[in-house]
Amino acid sequence: MRALRAGDFEVDAGPTVFTMHWVFDGLFADSGESFDDAVTLESAEVLARHAWAEGGRLDLFADSEASIAAIDEFAGAKEALAYRRFVERSAQVYATLERPFIRSERPRSTLDLVSRVGLTGVPALARTQPMVSLWNALGEHFRDPRLRQLFARYSTYVGASPLKAPATLMLIAHVEQSGVWLVKGGMRELARQMQGLAERRGAQFRFGAHVDQIVVSGGAVRGVRLEGGETLDADAVIFNGDSAALAGGLLGDGVMSAAAPTPRAQRSLSAVTWCLAAKPDGFPLQHHNVFFSRDYPAEFKQVFEARTVSAAPTVYLCAQGRSAKINGPQPQGSEPMLLLINAPADGDRGWPRGGAGEPSLEALQERTIGMLEACGLTLSADSFSTGQRTTPSDFAECFPGNGGALYGRANHGPFAIFERPSARMDVPGLYLAGGSAHPGAGVPMATLSGRIAAARLLADRQSQRKGQAAITLARGAAPQAPGSRVRGH
Repeated sequence: MRALRAGDFEVDAGPTVFTMHWVFDGLFADSGESFDDAVTLESAEVLARHAWAEGGRLDLFADSEASIAAIDEFAGAKEALAYRRFVERSAQVYATLERPFIRSERPRSTLDLVSRVGLTGVPALARTQPMVSLWNALGEHFRDPRLRQLFARYSTYVGASPLKAPATLMLIAHVEQSGVWLVKGGMRELARQMQGLAERRGAQFRFGAHVDQIVVSGGAVRGVRLEGGETLDADAVIFNGDSAALAGGLLGDGVMSAAAPTPRAQRSLSAVTWCLAAKPDGFPLQHHNVFFSRDYPAEFKQVFEARTVSAAPTVYLCAQGRSAKINGPQPQGSEPMLLLINAPADGDRGWPRGGAGEPSLEALQERTIGMLEACGLTLSADSFSTGQRTTPSDFAECFPGNGGALYGRANHGPFAIFERPSARMDVPGLYLAGGSAHPGAGVPMATLSGRIAAARLLADRQSQRKGQAAITLARGAAPQAPGSRVRGH
């Protein structure tokens, strides 16, 4: 989570969607505090506003019945019924996977996942359709190509193409339908409050302390060495960067084997973003807005296969001042905005370079403006000149090792969930959390990954202590209760 200055505003330049409120309720409650006391939230009545260049505008609402009515008016009664069934289906997929997958450590294999759901849960697990692409599954639900496109966008929440992502990702529709909230002070306020919670529990933060390597000795983690030579001793390290940084040797040779490298073709999406102070005209913005390209499959083939951006890319626009409760009256002049288009994760190759077959940054900006105008939105002429732009190359520099991929490894294919690294790494004492780890990318998922890593670390430590105690008892001939046995390890 980060913010960039644009005109008079600080604009959220990282994640902008807040869901799964219960993750943070639990985090704060387990630490003896109340999340609602720390962070002011507003429930979004309109989840997002969607528009198409060829015509049409559709809002999805927190109230599913309101969404059904809107789809009925937008695309007809059959599509409204299809949406009702889709909502039910996405809820079933989520319910099947919440306990054995989302809240738990990564399954070791398909058989492990099956064992977690039990024999009675196997039919429900099969109905999550891991062998079918999200794009094809949505084609079974919706005949209107605009609705298929709208719900296919959920694959981008984990940096994937809907053409290759499993239909299982339809569970994201249920997550959003369960609630989207706006955060007073922006998403960065959430990070500040989590930092404060940790500090009140004794955690210490050191910012701007570049880690040169994770120290390994005797086959196990012994601490971290900072740039300049200072060493911080530790018998456990949780790394929350991209796992590709470990595999690439950026944290030292001792932990390179802990994670598998991510091939360039398997990287998730990157992006080009603009943080702006802009005055909009011609289109009634909501907090979350999506302006869709005409050919969604072609757009993702361009990004993942041709490694470029289509001539008319889909644009996400977050109008961060559009909330009366937490931001006051609707802005009358310029207001803070984040604009985003999908791009290939080739930041370590200097993308975009504007060479043969590659668009220049100016061309990408013109394509973005053109897409907005095709949907009826015009931004003030000086908006881009006073804003800040971030490219895949910039993301690669901000988050080393991943080439600018914002979501770790792309969630492509039926077995992608088993390719994401788990919390415990191959090097004893090393653990992984963050968007590149299980259970996946996104604000609540990354938070859950941290909880899973902490739980695994504590369980390992408890197990080690029990083992040491058993050895001591076995060797010291300690008194035993009648009928008890001491097992040495």
